[in-house]
Amino acid sequence: MKKVIEHINESKKTAFSFEVLPPLKGNSIKRIYDIIDKLIEFDPKYINITSHHSEYMDKVEADGTIRKVNIRRRPGSVAIASAIQNKYGITAVPHIICKGFTKEETEYALIDLNFLGVHDLLLLRGDEKKLPVTADRSLYHDYATDLQKQVNDFNRSIALDGSSFEGIETPFSYGMACYPEKHEEALNMDSDIYYAKKKVENGADYLVTQMFFDNSKYYAFVDRMRADGVTVPIIPGIKPIVFINQLTILPKVFRSEIPVELAEELRRCKTDDEAKEVGIEWSVRQCKDLIKHGVPSIHFYTLMATDSVRKIAREIY
Repeated sequence: MKKVIEHINESKKTAFSFEVLPPLKGNSIKRIYDIIDKLIEFDPKYINITSHHSEYMDKVEADGTIRKVNIRRRPGSVAIASAIQNKYGITAVPHIICKGFTKEETEYALIDLNFLGVHDLLLLRGDEKKLPVTADRSLYHDYATDLQKQVNDFNRSIALDGSSFEGIETPFSYGMACYPEKHEEALNMDSDIYYAKKKVENGADYLVTQMFFDNSKYYAFVDRMRADGVTVPIIPGIKPIVFINQLTILPKVFRSEIPVELAEELRRCKTDDEAKEVGIEWSVRQCKDLIKHGVPSIHFYTLMATDSVRKIAREIY
């Protein structure tokens, strides 16, 4: 199976890829297959699978006492990645996150993926998980770069406890995230560029951006990275707007600025269907401009937007 970086480097045109969300616990994987079947005509070079940690919730017992329980609402990305790769013959990229997963859980995931022949990863910090006050926080990584070190050690056949092992015939290849509009916790853009560069220096084969709606932000970010000597592909991440309320939600949650022109168009919308059409038209314009500028690949975030991504892909591929 070709690695993501090989697909990107060998593609004669801008590559197409997208990510899928694991179904809620108990639901069929057919939900994933239905999404892929809608988009497979556009020759996706790889498919990402998001990962979600469990959550501590209050459970009221029969006697009225409240007990903390740890519940995972969605299955892990390991099995789904293997299923996708085996069914479609397309490179699958499970997300490996450090927040909410212990270092030991990560090691077992890497062992399983190695056995299953899934050798591409996207390494992310992930959303914060609220741990009990008594939790041992040393069991968890703090940052994606810490997770990156564990994967690098695994690739060198070094286990979490420092012992060596055999069986790594194909080391993991991985990408990591970057933020054209600055990560919410970064002190400033210079700090953000510094850590993005560190990810590459430490082994990331490519970077994929947080969603953005203003291409000039992406171009400026890439220029800064190139000026600092970073040469790996920087993949733009695109998410079509599908609901009117995303005008205020997306900037708040993802710190993605909505350009004035797009905001004005969305404010004129009376229904979500109208907003969806605006989102498609805006994304088509974005993508055509990105392709014109020679981006190596475009990665689509499909959550609640599969039909939109399909319409966009028909316009640009």
